[in-house]
Amino acid sequence: MSRSNALETLTDLAREARDKAGQLLASERKNETQILAHQDMLMNYRQEYAVQLQQLMMDGIDPVTLHNYRQFLMSLDDSIQKASQALQQQSKRVDLSKQHWQTEQRKLTSFSTLTERRAQQERKLVERAEQRQNDEFTTNQVARKSSLHLVGSDE
Repeated sequence: MSRSNALETLTDLAREARDKAGQLLASERKNETQILAHQDMLMNYRQEYAVQLQQLMMDGIDPVTLHNYRQFLMSLDDSIQKASQALQQQSKRVDLSKQHWQTEQRKLTSFSTLTERRAQQERKLVERAEQRQNDEFTTNQVARKSSLHLVGSDE
């Protein structure tokens, strides 16, 4: 396998790894958004129940209903706490996924830079070879003209 093909293979593998890391990052961010939405829903639900309880207490409420409301609010508080913990954990996963994607992107950029440098070197070699060929052609033409001119002046 030539160096160029090996570098192309490494670049392709780096691109695939970067793309997979990007997909994972997108998935982790989606999960984070869902957890945040769930937490917001729970908080809104809790707020609504707290307002209802406040209204019932002003209107007069029996002890059993009051107890049930308080128990339910406590269970909502517990759920909100768990959602908050889940959100913190998910945010850490998002950060790790982002770092992984950035690492993979840097690798791809490095291989792409090497590929471009190699292509530039190859272009320079081709240009030099063409220039040498043109120089030889010009030198040969001048030599032929000179020899024809010398042959023509002998007559």
